[in-house]
Amino acid sequence: MKKKILTTALVLVALLSVSCADRQSGPAVPETPADKSDFPTEVKAANGTIKIEGRPSKIVSLSATATEMLFAIDAGEQVVAVDSTSSFPAEAPKTDLSAFTPNLEAIAGYEPDLVVVSDDIQDLLAGLERLDIPALHLPAAKNLGDTYTQIEALGDATGHRDDAAELTSNMKEEITALAARVPEPEKPLTYYHELDNTLYSVTSATFAGEVYGLAGLRNIADAVPDQAGGYPQLSNEFVIDANPDLIFLADTKCCAQSLETVKQRPGWSGIDAVEAGRIIPLDDDVASRWGPRVVELLRAVVEAVEPALQAA
Repeated sequence: MKKKILTTALVLVALLSVSCADRQSGPAVPETPADKSDFPTEVKAANGTIKIEGRPSKIVSLSATATEMLFAIDAGEQVVAVDSTSSFPAEAPKTDLSAFTPNLEAIAGYEPDLVVVSDDIQDLLAGLERLDIPALHLPAAKNLGDTYTQIEALGDATGHRDDAAELTSNMKEEITALAARVPEPEKPLTYYHELDNTLYSVTSATFAGEVYGLAGLRNIADAVPDQAGGYPQLSNEFVIDANPDLIFLADTKCCAQSLETVKQRPGWSGIDAVEAGRIIPLDDDVASRWGPRVVELLRAVVEAVEPALQAA
């Protein structure tokens, strides 16, 4: 997902259009006796407890994060269509379906037996319910606990309960090991996480903020009076005065930001992170999605913190 779209989706949503001509249908995935034994099942989501009668074989994902989760738990063969922002993994059946301006007719054209959404826009969930199509609302995670819960919910919903449990267990082990690599400093290093070049950021009350906290970092955005649900817009003067030790750029794709572009910003040359060259480019999608790749985000943070602590 482009970072500008992600940022404004938390502040505004971007608009894309969908054509009914883009409908597709995918091959059904045969059920095995083991799959059948898990159904019917009930799965808890933001839209309540959803009953799923049988193992889904035509899943439509209108959430880039849910798409990553589905493929990570080995349910990819059951997915027949994903929205236009689902850029990972490469084999996901990407379409023109929009998560921001959902077209109920286009979605129904895939004859889905399960739809997964991160946002209930234009009463999409009510529309799917009228069509008797089961749907799971899995909104943006507030913390890593939400990530694990959503992965496990998708495991229950798709007949991949064991795969989901294994994935969350492995994630927890990797995250624990990565966090253990960072020694506790006498004085925590500070950081600024940039969502886009208009200086939207994240606070510690977000899943990304929690990841940075695991690396022992202190978030400059936590001092902003208006937290804006965890995604405040900072001012140029605020960042300069906060003087962060590290700057993480989660807008390298959307906004082409880099060490060089940050150096050219008025007044930023005196920031400690800029002077020391501690400006870390991130993959926009990895930094914004709360799925299995949060491990990659933490690894990037830890690898930036380790030399910074040694130099401190």
